[in-house]
Amino acid sequence: MLKRIVGLVAGAGVAALVLGGPGAFASSHREAPFITSQPKVDGTDFYMFTSYEAQRQGFVTLVANYQPFEEAFGGPNYYPMDHDALYEIHIDNVGDAKEHLTFQFRFQEKSPGVALMVGGKSVAVPFLAVGPITAADASKANYGETYTVNVVRGDRRTGDSKAITNAADGKTVFDKPLDFVGTKTFPDYGAYAAAHTYDINVPGCTGKGRMFVGQRKDPFVINLGETFDLVNIKNPLGDPAGAKDDLADKNVTSLELELPAACLTAGNANGIIGGWTTASLRQGRVLGYGPKFGKGAAIHGGAWTQVSRLGMPLTNEVVVGLKDKDKWNSSVPADDAQFADYVTNPTLPAVLELLFGAAGVKAPTLFPRTDLVAVFLTGVPKLNANGSTAEMLRLNTTTPPLAKGAQNNLGVIGGDVAGFPNGRRPGDDVVDISLRVVMGKLLTADQAPSGQLPFTDGALVNDSFFDDKFPYLRTPVPGASQAIRLGYTNGTYGGAAGPAPTSGK
Repeated sequence: MLKRIVGLVAGAGVAALVLGGPGAFASSHREAPFITSQPKVDGTDFYMFTSYEAQRQGFVTLVANYQPFEEAFGGPNYYPMDHDALYEIHIDNVGDAKEHLTFQFRFQEKSPGVALMVGGKSVAVPFLAVGPITAADASKANYGETYTVNVVRGDRRTGDSKAITNAADGKTVFDKPLDFVGTKTFPDYGAYAAAHTYDINVPGCTGKGRMFVGQRKDPFVINLGETFDLVNIKNPLGDPAGAKDDLADKNVTSLELELPAACLTAGNANGIIGGWTTASLRQGRVLGYGPKFGKGAAIHGGAWTQVSRLGMPLTNEVVVGLKDKDKWNSSVPADDAQFADYVTNPTLPAVLELLFGAAGVKAPTLFPRTDLVAVFLTGVPKLNANGSTAEMLRLNTTTPPLAKGAQNNLGVIGGDVAGFPNGRRPGDDVVDISLRVVMGKLLTADQAPSGQLPFTDGALVNDSFFDDKFPYLRTPVPGASQAIRLGYTNGTYGGAAGPAPTSGK
């Protein structure tokens, strides 16, 4: 069946296949039953785009976000990464639905162990810091994390693995900035975080790259509460900026790389790459019993087991059936034929017709949905098809990027071929794009009676919400800030650089 579907896609006109989003509503925040119990390894969003920072032509930016719904006030521990997990970004530059380049992130604890003399005794303090922390002086920190990154060529478990190094000093261990506790702990968090952007050397690649790993304002924008209340959106055909962004005060942890495009394409003729991110845990865990074990009570062992996967936005959230969501997170793109029915015969349009049929909303009648298959399984012909038949985010690195201010947040359906689904930029409104496409934006009127309606969740996102240079994603929301309760004011939260307003162009 899958081969027949691919044949139908290849034979269709490019105009009818210029975009096909596999789902809608939310990206991958708590999207499967098992991963809800493992938030540290829950991938929320994956971005891959040609860098649009000035003077960075020829570079590609990769962003893998983890840990959904980070509350800014989530102390005293905040959001360290899982030190027993393996976080990965995979690149298929051959077109066979297998990884040929993998970037592996491992995290370690670095605890200065700050203590105070109290009554003649040295006593550990319960807070993340005992004084202000700046880019020049982090001595008051009571906790810290470091990380290493390896690049693996070939199979991610058996391929050739080499350490990425700091271009400044040749070291293989990098410091990760602490989360944004508040403006008293971090008088200038922007400068502090910027000091953790590194120029890097990647073995086997010509030219330096850049890397940032740390907390950022969650870039995903969605009217989440109303959406999951049976799509209780007040006006799904109204103002695209008329509703609340329920992630406006949430943060995430970002793993960001900016690398020469030639490093990622490895000389393939068409310049097209596929990408996705995964997180894995060890198969076994043994817990110690009783207070004598204290820290380190768990012992982890066995082979790596993949528990989170994310390529295209929205797939596992509302496309894959509930019974298969955990299976999806543990699967690899090469085995995606088992999920084909969720794309060729999607349930989301049928649900929307059930909910809004009285208002005249009709689901598309074309089956199989070849318009959706194009992006979900094959890529778009003459745009970013890479020869593989599998779900992944695909990017044609030869497509020139558009500068901030010139991008269309509807991507390809808005006439901007440098946007989603040709990769994904932070300012692409994948919720509105996918709502419209899944309801038949690219089909004829007889195939999709509601296909030309301007469906929206009412939570707008565009490139004005993001910076015009690496790492693009903005300073996280600080924990101790009255502005969190009062809302966004004058471009800042509590005097520190904050996220962009919840409406835009």
